[in-house]
Amino acid sequence: MKDDIAPHVHDITRALGGRVSELEIEKELSNYVNVYRVSLDTAKRSIVKKHGGNPAHLSLGVQKTIRELAPGENSVDLLARFVSVNEKRIDSENGPRTILYGILGDPTATVPFTAWEPLPFEPARGDVVRVQNAYTKEYRGQVQVNLGTRTVVTREAADALPPAPAAAVGGPAPAVVARATPAKIVEMREGSSNVAFTARVLAVERREVDVEGGKKAVYSGVIADETAKSQFSAWKDFDLHEGDVVRVEGAYVKSWRGIPQVSFDERALVAKLADADLPPLEELGRSPRMWIEDLSERGGGVDVTVRGILIDLKEGSGLVYRCPECKRVLRKGVCRIHGEVTGGPDLRVKAVLDDGSGALTAVFGRELTEGLLDKTVEECIAQAKEAMSQEVIRDDLADLLVAQPIEARGNVTSDDYGLMMIVDQAKVLKVDVREEARVMLEELEGPA
Repeated sequence: MKDDIAPHVHDITRALGGRVSELEIEKELSNYVNVYRVSLDTAKRSIVKKHGGNPAHLSLGVQKTIRELAPGENSVDLLARFVSVNEKRIDSENGPRTILYGILGDPTATVPFTAWEPLPFEPARGDVVRVQNAYTKEYRGQVQVNLGTRTVVTREAADALPPAPAAAVGGPAPAVVARATPAKIVEMREGSSNVAFTARVLAVERREVDVEGGKKAVYSGVIADETAKSQFSAWKDFDLHEGDVVRVEGAYVKSWRGIPQVSFDERALVAKLADADLPPLEELGRSPRMWIEDLSERGGGVDVTVRGILIDLKEGSGLVYRCPECKRVLRKGVCRIHGEVTGGPDLRVKAVLDDGSGALTAVFGRELTEGLLDKTVEECIAQAKEAMSQEVIRDDLADLLVAQPIEARGNVTSDDYGLMMIVDQAKVLKVDVREEARVMLEELEGPA
């Protein structure tokens, strides 16, 4: 018996980080299993919890809940229910074959699965199964369970798990279980999975991307609800059109340069709702006003409006020259990639915009900068030649913009250097920004 439990003693010791001796763990485990007749699985969990550990850190021969799963785990045991199960024909090294995919669920969460080998029984939606020796990977930002050649799957009694919600086991077969986590767009964060949301499609287009096995169509665009906008990618044709109101269950959230983006595929349940379920397209298409502090916490935003004081112009503002190859701004006629080149003229503003809650770098392109200066790039070149310095244009911009209240609209991204807005629209305001901030705070928190 001692040899039988030795691997489990090591597993518990590892899960507890060595805080308890193996001798003590061996004694406790033996008592639980032999004296109190507790199952090995329950005994291991109980011992880890007793000593302040996390049972999710156990890996050997222990049944986990789906919520406890993480990518990169081997020898995973689960008791779960088939919430959805589908067949797919694929091309493999040994020729065409059929695999199963769908959703597994238990009382804690749901997870996508793929069965790479035939199961010993005909699986059906709603079946309770015991899975032994599966493994997990990360797929499109979320955990996925894989049933491979070493995996054993057995069917259990229907009452071995609480029944799944009616929407998951009755009616038309959905591709994803209920129990998805509801969220507004402004609440979505990178890494979230099995998310449920309602939004209106503001724009959608079809494009082809390179994936393993060749080209695949993806339908991408912008969605919005009352709280925010988000870019999205649908990896299946759900027949989405501009203006549609949709309910999506089973989405996952990744990010691009810090901005959370919503994705969903054939495992998701997508239903079109009545047009009146959300404000009209014109209203949701407006740019939401946001605090920089909130953008920083979220990681960025799509088509947002920020009002603040432009407190500084950064180096490289004004009249600049760009490399004709890579479009990088030249320094003394030299591109850091292509060396000494003849650059093309451009105008831009790189500024620090502060709204009292935080600051970001706002980048204005040529067209906006020309509008602010009321000068074309050719007129700026002539002015710089007359003054024998490009800095004269930067000085004009500083006089015009620094210490001024600015409203800027655009996409906000984030990286190691902080937030950056690529400004699509901007204007100098004739308002008391401090008073506006006070009013906004009162709206959010109530009067002092």
